Amino acid sequence: MRVLRLAEVQDKTGLARSTLYKYVDAGTFPRPIYLGGRAVGWIDSEVHAWLLEKQVERDMTHGATRGWSL
Repeated sequence: MRVLRLAEVQDKTGLARSTLYKYVDAGTFPRPIYLGGRAVGWIDSEVHAWLLEKQVERDMTHGATRGWSL
């Protein structure tokens, strides 16, 4: 299991810190785990699964086509 710190989660998702925590509070993004002190991290496989869900949502809405036709 790999733990991602905030900067890595931001890089992987393209989301800002405030947006990540907004999604966590709304229950639509994986909750971080506490690593001690003020340090938190996210489990890489959970973040990856969230991204896959977003891909499936996109494909179901717009079809699994290539290109930018929205």
